[in-house]
This record gives sequence, C-alpha cells and structure tokens, in this order.
Amino acid sequence: MAERRLDTPREQGRTWRPALDPDAIGRGAEAFARFMGTGRFLLYMTGFIIVWIFLNVVGLVGHWDPYPFILLNLCFSVQASYAAPLILLAQNRQDDRDRVALEQDRQQAERSLADTEFLAREMAALRIALSEVATRDFVRSELRALLEDLTEDRDADVVATTSGGTDRSAPPSA
Repeated sequence: MAERRLDTPREQGRTWRPALDPDAIGRGAEAFARFMGTGRFLLYMTGFIIVWIFLNVVGLVGHWDPYPFILLNLCFSVQASYAAPLILLAQNRQDDRDRVALEQDRQQAERSLADTEFLAREMAALRIALSEVATRDFVRSELRALLEDLTEDRDADVVATTSGGTDRSAPPSA
C-alpha cells in the first residue's frame, strides 16, 4: 500500500462527479410546471385521489391508509415541496428570457429611432436643396411665357408679311 503523507493536500481532480447539464434541471422544471398547469394533470390527480380513497374505504386491497388518509396527505406535501421550487425555477428562467427579449427590443427601438432621425435629417436636407431648384410649376410658367412670346412674335411676323411689311425672318439684303 502506498504511503500517504499528511503534510500534502490530496489531489482534487481525481474525484468522481456525475456530469450534469445545468440547463437540464431548468428544462425539466419548465416541462413539469407546464404539465402541472394543464387540465390533464388535474384530471390525472383527481383520478388518483378517487382510486386511493376508494381502495382504502372499500378495502379491496387492504387498509394501508385509513380514513384520515395521512399517507395521502404526506404524498401531497412531498409533491408540493418539490413543485414549488421547480415552478419558481421555471419562472426565473422565464424572467431571464423576458429580460433578454426586453433588452433586444430596447436595442431595436434605439436603432429604429436613430434610423428615423437620420431619415428626417436627410429629408430636411433634400427640402433645403429642392428649394433652390426650379420646381415643375416654375418651369411650366416660364415655358408658357416663352410660348406666348413666340406666338406674339409669330403673329407679328404674319401681320407684317400680309400687310406688305418686311419679313423679319428674311436676311437683310446687301
């Protein structure tokens, strides 16, 4: 047998521990809490209680839990003592998920606000830039004025040519 020395600590890495996934208990707690909140669970529990009481009152199997049903109450207490912490664990996990979702929503809202403010600034810059550019109505009014000037000049040329005047469009004679 190997000699053990008491003045040196024992190696810690050699002890056996079962590998346990930390989320496995949480997932199990959520599944349990989800099942306990269903009508199926209430139906199963009611059926179990009725069978328990029937077998103990009628005594087909024997009276292992007589009338005050202390063993049944003990079973309920054990179930409640496990159910409460598991439900709390499930609620804590849900709170953590809600907290993460809330943080992601807040970040998305900040990005949306920044995008909206950027677009508002861009639109304001475009409005300022467009105020210096000729608008469609301005160009139309200028074109109408030019068209009126041209028609007046043409009418004047037509009147001048029909009345025997000189044609302004003809080049001057040398």
